[in-house]
Amino acid sequence: MIIHLIDGTYELFRHFYGQRSFNKGKDKPLGAVVGVLNGILQMIEEGATHLGVATDHVIESFRNELWDGYKTGEGIDPVLRRQFHPLEEGLASMGIVVWPMVELEADDGLASAAHLASQDSRVLKVCIWTPDKDLGQCVREDRVVQIDRRAKVIRDENTVLKKFGVSPSLIPDFLALVGDSADGYPGISGIGNVGAARLLNEYGPIEAFPEKVLGKKREEALLFKRLATLRTDAKLFDDVDQLQWHGPTATFAALCKKWDEPRLLDRANALAQKLG
Repeated sequence: MIIHLIDGTYELFRHFYGQRSFNKGKDKPLGAVVGVLNGILQMIEEGATHLGVATDHVIESFRNELWDGYKTGEGIDPVLRRQFHPLEEGLASMGIVVWPMVELEADDGLASAAHLASQDSRVLKVCIWTPDKDLGQCVREDRVVQIDRRAKVIRDENTVLKKFGVSPSLIPDFLALVGDSADGYPGISGIGNVGAARLLNEYGPIEAFPEKVLGKKREEALLFKRLATLRTDAKLFDDVDQLQWHGPTATFAALCKKWDEPRLLDRANALAQKLG
């Protein structure tokens, strides 16, 4: 079987701003939510059978306690923010396994789910649907891959190496050195992508660097590495069979009626009937 793991927060942002570019500022209150749900149904129509979606139930996580400048929910468009929890409700009602993350982030949820799924010999491939470079650390050969829908590429271990200059296992070290503006930490001044890759390929992980390489910046680099390292210990499911989609739940009809989205219900029911 193939396991599909989806970054629900990224998909919500993608649909929200994609729709906004066409709706001339007239946002539908749940337009992005419906867009994500339709996207999930399309994946199932195209053959996906086992799926899980990780979301940021709140933006802040344990990392905010480690670094003051780490990303927060400040500045998120109110219309978008109001769709966070309805997305989780809609996914669950549609019969999709969803993991709303609180202490951890959605990326940690994806990393944990990928780790759990890859332990099962029945799983042929794990596909992580997100462009976030953090998730490159989860890639394992061509069995655990990252799908960047935006760039239309599938990243296996060789592709990650080609893109960043380092193997997946060194992605946290790479990000610690070059920084990640999306997550709010700056990296080590004076070290760019090429220099970071050179150092890591020469010495290995930051812990193995000679003292002279980073000097007084060593502890800061190790802190940034901790920020960049995704957690894989979240106990999200016991068996990959729990991720199989069997159709919408009994509550989905009422939810679609409340949202005035009959076409979404029709699509989900038709697909469930087709799958038997």
